[in-house]
Amino acid sequence: MTGYRQVLAVPGMSSLLGVSFLARTAITADVMALTMYVVLGLDMSYAAAGGLAAALTAGLALGGPLLGRAIDRRGLRTVVLATAVAQIVFWLSVPVLPYPLLLPAAFAAGLLMVPAQPVTRQAIAAMTTAAQRKAAFALESVQGELSYMVGPAVVILCAATLSPVVVVWAVGALIVAGGAGIALLDPPLRGEDEPETVTAERPPRREWLNARMVAVLAAALGVTMLLGGVDLAIVAMLEEAGQVSWAALVVAVFGVASVAGGLVYGALPRSFPTWPLLGLLGLATIPAGLARDWPWLCLAVVGIGLLTAPTLSTVAAGVSRLAPASVRGEATGLQSSAQSAGFALGAPIVGVAVDVSAPAGGFAAAGLAGIAAALAGWLLSRRSPARTPTARELVSHP
Repeated sequence: MTGYRQVLAVPGMSSLLGVSFLARTAITADVMALTMYVVLGLDMSYAAAGGLAAALTAGLALGGPLLGRAIDRRGLRTVVLATAVAQIVFWLSVPVLPYPLLLPAAFAAGLLMVPAQPVTRQAIAAMTTAAQRKAAFALESVQGELSYMVGPAVVILCAATLSPVVVVWAVGALIVAGGAGIALLDPPLRGEDEPETVTAERPPRREWLNARMVAVLAAALGVTMLLGGVDLAIVAMLEEAGQVSWAALVVAVFGVASVAGGLVYGALPRSFPTWPLLGLLGLATIPAGLARDWPWLCLAVVGIGLLTAPTLSTVAAGVSRLAPASVRGEATGLQSSAQSAGFALGAPIVGVAVDVSAPAGGFAAAGLAGIAAALAGWLLSRRSPARTPTARELVSHP
C-alpha cells in the first residue's frame, strides 16, 4: 500500500479525489433521479423515462471532447464554473418544464455536464510522477466504481420517502457543489515540465489522434459496452430463474469485486497492457451465462469484477500517456465520450442477444464485445509507433 500512501500524500490529491467523488456520485445518479421523476412525478411510462435518459446520455457523449477542448483553451476554472451555472439552470427548471421541453433541456445539460471525470484524470497525470501513476489511476477507477454503486442506490432509497422533485433538486445541488469544489481547488492540469499556460501551441489532431490513441479509445468503448451489457444480463438471468429479487446482491458483489481488483492492481509492482486485460475480461464474462441461480452467479461475477477496475485504469493511463499536455483535455473528453457511448450501446445489444437466444446469450454478447475491442485495439496499436512527443518537443516543433 506504499504506492497509495505516496499518491494520497501528493499536495491537493486527497481533496481532489474527495470533491471529485462527490461530483461523480451525483452525476451517476442523475439518470436514475430523472427516471424516478418522470415515472413517479409525471406519472409517465418507463419508455418516456428512457427517452429522457437517452437525451442526457447523448449530450454527455457529445460534450466530452468539446468541454475538454474548451479547458485546453480557456482553463479549468472558467469552464467548470460555466458548466455549474448550466446545471443550476437545468435542475431548477426540471419541475416546471413539460416533457417535450425536458428532452432538449436534458440534452443540453448532458452537453454541459460538470467534467469531473476528465478533469480528475488530467489532474492525476499532471500531479503524479510516472512511478505513481498506476496507483493513482487505480484509485480513480475504484472511485468510479464506488460512485456507480452508491449514487443510483441512494436515489432509489430516497425516492421511496421523498418527493421526486426534492430528489431531482438534491442531485442537481450535489453536481453543482462538486463542480464548485473542483473550481475552488483548481488543480494543475500541466506537469512541471509541461507548458503552464492555456495558450501553448496545440499539435495538429492527426499527430496525436493516431492509431494508438484510437486503439485506447476503442478499448474504452469496448469495456463499457461489456459492463453495460452485464448489468442487463444479470437481471435477465435471474428473472428466468425466478430470483430477480437477488439482482441487487449480485450487482453489489460485482461492484465490491471490482473495487478489490482495482486496489490489488494498483498495489502491484508493474503495469499490464490494456489488450490482455480487456481480452481476459471478455473471456471471464462468457462463462457467467452457465450460472443457473444467484449463488453461482455471485461467484461468476467475482471473476468479471476483479478485472473491471484494472482494465479501466489502464485505459485512463493510456490516454494520459499518449496525449500531449496541450490537448489532454480534449483527449480525456474523447475517452469519456467513448465510455458513455459504450454504456449506451451495451444494454441494447445484449438485450437483442437475450431476446433472440437466452440470458446466457447476453453474457456471451457482452464478453464477445470486450474480446472484439481488445483485438481491434491490439491490431491498431501495432500500426503506430509507441513514442509520444515530449512537451518540450511540442513547444519547439509544433
